[in-house]
Amino acid sequence: MKISRDSWVPPNLHLKTITMNIETLSKAELLHQVARDYVIKGLGAKDFNAIPYDENVVLRVPLRPGGTENPLSGRENLRAEWWAPLPSLVGKVKFIDSFVNQDCTAATAEFHCEILNPRCVLRIVDRFVINEEGKITEQENFFDPRDLTHPGSKG
Repeated sequence: MKISRDSWVPPNLHLKTITMNIETLSKAELLHQVARDYVIKGLGAKDFNAIPYDENVVLRVPLRPGGTENPLSGRENLRAEWWAPLPSLVGKVKFIDSFVNQDCTAATAEFHCEILNPRCVLRIVDRFVINEEGKITEQENFFDPRDLTHPGSKG
């Protein structure tokens, strides 16, 4: 959709026209963008604030005490407990793809995440439930943690 608007100019000057392209994202496109931005702008750029977490987000991660059955709740708890060590541990990330469910309520991001210590690359799929405002309300990490817990144990 293009919108043209004549801008005001003082008398005796030429009239200028400004043309803008305005794109509206579909719900599916928004969910793909949230998943992609989580990987690239959040983890990759080491910027927690770039991740659109809802204030009451629930995170399930295999490396948390109690594992995925002991979720971490609340944006500020995520920042303090889960995110705090990540900037010093995460190297490069490689976004592979994202997937959106049929109801456009959840998305997954498939990506590789370089861990600096112990040095390894995790192959991760994260699942996000995303509300109407584009905020992540639930997240669950899926990956094989053996490279972190027992480096070199996989054959």
